[in-house]
Amino acid sequence: MTIARLLLARQRVVILDEATAHLDNTSEAAVQEALTEALEGRTAIVIAHRLSTVRAADLILVAEAGRIVERGTHEELLSAGGRYAELYRTQFARQSGETMAA
Repeated sequence: MTIARLLLARQRVVILDEATAHLDNTSEAAVQEALTEALEGRTAIVIAHRLSTVRAADLILVAEAGRIVERGTHEELLSAGGRYAELYRTQFARQSGETMAA
């Protein structure tokens, strides 16, 4: 409900803090699809631990111990083989059984 009110306000800048953290995978996918459409043309700052929440972002900042340690798109960060790639492998390799070369 909070997300719906936020989106109806049509703010140009939106901050979402763990918007899908407590959702199951099916609900998360539905919310992500709705957010993608609703946030079109807006600036969104998304704070997330689930990397599926930010994969399509124009820019991802990876913070650790209060510092930004990496920045880039999903593909750039995976190619760099740093902390983001490590977190991605941890979250998704177990789920899909894929092996990702960094």
